Amino acid sequence: MVEPALRPRSSRSGEEAPVDSPVSTPQDKTTARVSVGKLFSPQSSTYYLLLGTTIFLVLIGLVMVLSASSVDSWLDDKGFFGGFWKQATFAVIGIPLMLIISRFSLEFWKKWAWVLLGITLMLQLLVFTPLGIEDGGNRNWISLGVFTAQPSEAVKLALCIWLGVVLGRKYNMLDNWRHVVIPVVPVSIVALGLVQLGHDLGTVMIMAVLVFGGLFFANVKLRYLAVPILLAGVAVIFFVMTSQNRTDRIGSFLEEGCADYNGLCWQPLHGTWALANGGVFGLGLGNSREKFSWLPAASNDYIFAIIGEELGLIGAIVVLALFTLLTIGFIRVIRSATDPMVRITTGAILVWIVGQALVNIAVVLRLLPVLGVPLPLLSQGGTALITSLAAIGVVLSFARGQSQNNMREASVVSAQKSE
Repeated sequence: MVEPALRPRSSRSGEEAPVDSPVSTPQDKTTARVSVGKLFSPQSSTYYLLLGTTIFLVLIGLVMVLSASSVDSWLDDKGFFGGFWKQATFAVIGIPLMLIISRFSLEFWKKWAWVLLGITLMLQLLVFTPLGIEDGGNRNWISLGVFTAQPSEAVKLALCIWLGVVLGRKYNMLDNWRHVVIPVVPVSIVALGLVQLGHDLGTVMIMAVLVFGGLFFANVKLRYLAVPILLAGVAVIFFVMTSQNRTDRIGSFLEEGCADYNGLCWQPLHGTWALANGGVFGLGLGNSREKFSWLPAASNDYIFAIIGEELGLIGAIVVLALFTLLTIGFIRVIRSATDPMVRITTGAILVWIVGQALVNIAVVLRLLPVLGVPLPLLSQGGTALITSLAAIGVVLSFARGQSQNNMREASVVSAQKSE
């Protein structure tokens, strides 16, 4: 519920100004009130729910990255705090960026959606140049001097905004399947295809899910989505069957007992043991045993296992509760949206961030095979953290715009009643 803006109290006739307050003209007072109002204008409860939950998740992530990365950082001759300082730097960049983005208007996103998508796709092409870096069979990073970046994360955000703009403009024509297909399907295939050329199937699957999420929140008929979902399933099976590594990973996942302890089963088994070691209350912050080079990617894809080991079941439930609050904030923005673009983009971002979190946690719990996707806002990784914060900044800009619209409507109603 949005509280009405406070009205400045009018001075009574014949009442002298206080001695300790400067005397100013009415024009000066109006100018000051407008500038301060823009800077400290009240926001809706949804805005603060999203902002507070996001910052809390980032702070937990920084603490857990400090703990989980300390051993590997020391072995890499970066000191115990090497990984933490790097992640903290990205958080210091990302949080102000999120707040800056939250000030952008809805018209800004509608104007620059195509440009943003084009720029991110061009950045994705750089992975196939000498700037590209291959790691673990995936070529999805670029080297930018002192740090590396993952362009596919930026493609996710640009795709969410672009889907909202395109589908929002066609909102009243989406009963016709041709308007659903063009240009969403070809552009999405290009975006997903560029990422798949780098063999990063996990990221491609997340991108495909956010595209379907955007179509779902655009109220596209479910029968129109049946064929693309079927084709996407066939494509995933094809890419799995044509990769020996992916086939082996799925085989080890389906194998009872996971016998290949020294091979593909090493990471999922040690992730499970980390959770088991934590019990209900955990071993205590910083007391993880698996982070001592037993659990690969302890500060990245498997940071939830370290959370469970050090903070126990209680800490894991707190993380799940925070993602639930984030989901509630997204849904409140969607339900109060009057512009289709807001609903579609927020829905796509919801499916991306919360859906990826659920996939990551399911992998750690061995409900899914290892996919190599990080836990949003918590895992170590600068590009993922900054783009996730930027995406939430976009939703905050929507919540802020809705709050301002509600305040204007309330002021109009109040003015009409006073007449």
